[in-house]
Amino acid sequence: MSTDFSSLKPDLSSVPVDAPEIERMRVLIETISAYIDYFHGGSVKMESYTDGVLKIAMAGACLGCPLSAETLHGWVEGTVKQFFPDLKSVVAA
Repeated sequence: MSTDFSSLKPDLSSVPVDAPEIERMRVLIETISAYIDYFHGGSVKMESYTDGVLKIAMAGACLGCPLSAETLHGWVEGTVKQFFPDLKSVVAA
């Protein structure tokens, strides 16, 4: 299995460093989703981010998976909090 993830990275050239928080978060979620798709066949999509609550829709292999809660809170929430410490919670859409 190749570990070259260069093709999984979203195009960040259109996202300025001073882009609004919601735009930077959207790009982060797209990156996380690319890894989830590559390794597990599932995906996540940002539905909304309001008052510190990130709403995520899960799709593909994540639907009905008994580990989807761990993916949502462990992988998605854990990663997002590293970049957005004001995040209060991540919930499924």
